[in-house]
Amino acid sequence: MRIVIAGAGEVGSHLAKMLSNEYHNLTIIDNDEARLNRVAESSDVITVFGPPTSIKTLAYAGVEKADLFIAVSPAQEQDVNLISALLAKKMGSAKVTARINNDEYLQNQNKLLFTEMGIDLLFYPEKIASHEIIDLLKQTGTSEFMDFSGGKLQLIVFRLDDGAPLIDKSMADYPVDGEHQYHAVAIAREGTTIIPRSNTRFKEHDLVFVISKRSGVQEVMSYSGKNNIDVNKLMIVGGGRIGEMVARKLENSVEYIKLIERRRERCDYLNDSLDKILVINGDARNTDLLIEEDVNDFDAFIAVTSSSETNILSCVMAKKMGVAKTIAEVENIDYIKLAEGMGVDAVINKKLITASRIFRFTLSNKVQSIKCLNGSDAEVLEFIVNPNSAITRHKIRDLKFPKEAIIGGIIRGNKSFIALGDSEIQPYDRVVVFALPSALKKVNRFFA
Repeated sequence: MRIVIAGAGEVGSHLAKMLSNEYHNLTIIDNDEARLNRVAESSDVITVFGPPTSIKTLAYAGVEKADLFIAVSPAQEQDVNLISALLAKKMGSAKVTARINNDEYLQNQNKLLFTEMGIDLLFYPEKIASHEIIDLLKQTGTSEFMDFSGGKLQLIVFRLDDGAPLIDKSMADYPVDGEHQYHAVAIAREGTTIIPRSNTRFKEHDLVFVISKRSGVQEVMSYSGKNNIDVNKLMIVGGGRIGEMVARKLENSVEYIKLIERRRERCDYLNDSLDKILVINGDARNTDLLIEEDVNDFDAFIAVTSSSETNILSCVMAKKMGVAKTIAEVENIDYIKLAEGMGVDAVINKKLITASRIFRFTLSNKVQSIKCLNGSDAEVLEFIVNPNSAITRHKIRDLKFPKEAIIGGIIRGNKSFIALGDSEIQPYDRVVVFALPSALKKVNRFFA
């Protein structure tokens, strides 16, 4: 595909690096030469210096022939993203998508306005991150969680800590009595992602990815040795957009929420706009402050400041003080494994969240959803099956499906099934696939 990215900041740079690995024809625009030079050093891209809202710049970047135009200048440059996306569409780009920071634009009637103007997708990374945090608070035993088709199938991710029942066992050690309820689709181990077979043995510190029916979630979690807890008391560190959205969404369902924010003026705003939240002005890097605010009495602790280091360290401190569930926003991708290794229960990263939303446009139009996963270089995808696609022609065991991918489950109408070797996929089924990057193109062809 011909792809033009407007914005060489953190999100644009990550997208360029990821998409260049897929052998797309990439061009990236920015009016900051230093940022363009950094992207060029790490990705195979053509760089164009100039403002993304300049028609001359867009023309030079070749937007008239682009299959996809991605406007991802920093959040505060929302207008730049919208203008450049609208111009790119009018100039000939087949699909355009833009980063925004205004929740009003995502209301159904307003999204329609942008669709009519030609923008195919608006995405608000901070809002998506807040939704992921809320999902993780519902499933506190997991380090990552995703629903498919309203929960008919679920992706559950958990780390095997010392004493977990699954350590040194394989799925073959757990005979199935009746219908299969879950399927282990991947293991992340020492920087490598493994597609497990029935006799693959799990080891301590493995990150295990499981596709499960709703009825199988409790049994799956019992293998991890982790229990779900009810979050009645929640502490949030960081009163930026993500912290505010989480607090606002949960203020009527969580019994007690305390929010700590370092900036005094932001505290004043939050105190006025969040009626049921106790807002504290302070620096969560200070261990004494966490002790004074009785962090040990809380069920869950979320750190979403602008500093990955602060978020990791405050979560580690909260964990040592007895908090059952900790979640950190970690924007430095190199720190994700470090955070998990230090005991942080779950990590949120806006770059990966954004990549998941945009990556779908580079695949078959039958991809309903996709998620780039923390702790692994793989993706989990939900396909809608084309009536004439290759995936419908044989039983799964006879498909010659790529070894670097695995079919986890099938949703057919109101029913869901765990995929087995003798399963047959039918037209219009929704199919959940776990795939390494090397297999994505091959997998896509099965559904095209």
